[in-house]
Amino acid sequence: MMGRRPVLGIMCGNEVSGRPVQSVATRFIAPVTHLCGATVLLVPAVSNAVDAQAVAGVLDGLLLTGARSHVSPARYGGEENGDSGVIDAERDAVALELAGRMIDRRKPVYGICRGLQEINVLFGGTLAPPAHAGRHHRGSWDEEYASLFEHRHAVDLVDGGVLAQAAGCQRLNVNSVHQQGIARLGGGLAIEAVSCDDGLIEAIRAPDCGADLLAVQWHPEWDVARCTASQAFFALLGESLRATVSVRH
Repeated sequence: MMGRRPVLGIMCGNEVSGRPVQSVATRFIAPVTHLCGATVLLVPAVSNAVDAQAVAGVLDGLLLTGARSHVSPARYGGEENGDSGVIDAERDAVALELAGRMIDRRKPVYGICRGLQEINVLFGGTLAPPAHAGRHHRGSWDEEYASLFEHRHAVDLVDGGVLAQAAGCQRLNVNSVHQQGIARLGGGLAIEAVSCDDGLIEAIRAPDCGADLLAVQWHPEWDVARCTASQAFFALLGESLRATVSVRH
C-alpha cells in the first residue's frame, strides 16, 4: 500500500485588482506537485481566517512564497515611510505565526524571496530597505512579466552547505527580482549563499532549530524546468516532506 502524499501549505498574499483577492502565482505550485509529489493547500493571508496552531497540525510543510509586497519595517524595529514599498501586514501576521508554529512542531519551512525575508525576521533579523533595487531588481512590475526574471547575477554557495551539496556546484547564476534584502542575519540562522557582486546574503538555513528550514532570495520556481540547481531546491523540499510524513505515520 502506497503512503499518502505529503500536504504542503503555500502562502498567499493580498493583491488588489479592482477588489481585494488572495493571490499566489501558479509557478510556485507546479514544481511541488511534479517534483515533490505534494498535495497543495493554499494558505490565505487573512489573519482571522487562519488558526495557525490548527493549520500547522494539518500541514506536513510550508512554503513561504515571493510576493510584490514588502515585510513591514514594524516587524523588525523599523518605521514605515515612503521608502517602505507596498506593505501586506496581513501576510506578515499569518506567515510569521504559521512558520513559527511549524518549526515548533519540527516540520519543514522553505522560503523563496519574500519568504527568505520573513524567515530572517522571524529569527530576529532585520531587512535592508529597497535601496537594493538598483542591483537586484531592474525594471517595473508593469512591464512584460517574463522580463522581470531576465536580470541575473552570480552567487557563491557556502562550501559544505546543503545547497552546494544538492546542486553539485559552488557558484550559480540566479535571477534577481527583489528589492528588500537581509541586513542583520537572524539568530540561529546560517548562510548558504552570498551575492558575488555585493555580498548580500542570498540563501539561509537554520541548522539547530529542530526543523528543516531553507530559503533562497532568488526564484528557483521560475526556471526549474531547465535548471538543475533549481530542481535541487525542490528535491530538498520533497525529501523534507517525505521525512515528515514517515515520522507522523
